[in-house]
Amino acid sequence: MNIYILVGIIIAVAIVLAILKAVVEGDSDEHEKPKYRYARKQFFLTRAEHEFYDVLIAAVGDKYYVFAQVHLPTILDNKVKGQDWRAALAHINRKSVDFVLCDKTYISPKLAIELDDKSHERPDRQERDKEVERILADAGVQLLRIENKGHFDPAELAQRINEYEQRNQVTSTDRQ
Repeated sequence: MNIYILVGIIIAVAIVLAILKAVVEGDSDEHEKPKYRYARKQFFLTRAEHEFYDVLIAAVGDKYYVFAQVHLPTILDNKVKGQDWRAALAHINRKSVDFVLCDKTYISPKLAIELDDKSHERPDRQERDKEVERILADAGVQLLRIENKGHFDPAELAQRINEYEQRNQVTSTDRQ
């Protein structure tokens, strides 16, 4: 066999293998993960949430830490025996509450607070709110709903939180 024929066959096989590899693996540019771009938000909270946050800080004083925009997986454990933990996580993963009060000793969630604006009047939002209420109640996390009327009084809010604590036996030092 002529050397030129052998080299030609080797080159042809290499080309065929390269083509097959490209077809099987696909073009690498097609499978690159998209690179999304983001911009920093100017404000962490809406104006109403910020105003309420300031009043909430005044109302609870140094009794609790106050956290804003808390996703449910941050305060709830989805790995409960007897259920599919991945499905349970997926169910709560995109849900949050506006504020959570945590005790200062263990940073344990004691009271979740939802600031209800007009969006909570929509049927889809009401359905979501009922489900969040059920989830929190089942987990033993108390939920206090505050209607946004455009004005918040620290003394009135402190009284509501205090009444809620007494009714639901929430204390700042309970260890769960």
